[in-house]
Amino acid sequence: MSSNSKSSKKANKQAMEQFKMEAAREVGVDLSQNYNGDITSKQAGSVGGQMVKKMVEKYENDIK
Repeated sequence: MSSNSKSSKKANKQAMEQFKMEAAREVGVDLSQNYNGDITSKQAGSVGGQMVKKMVEKYENDIK
């Protein structure tokens, strides 16, 4: 694997992590950078749902 590919994957992972943390803040879930096994299924679902909502909104705005 080339170093460009590795750095691109790292940048994508960091962007997704930042996106997840932003979505968590928006729904009032306190996530840490490391272990989050102490959050409830409801909280995890809220974060995931918020992420999907934001992705759909972005897609809809981009196709206009």
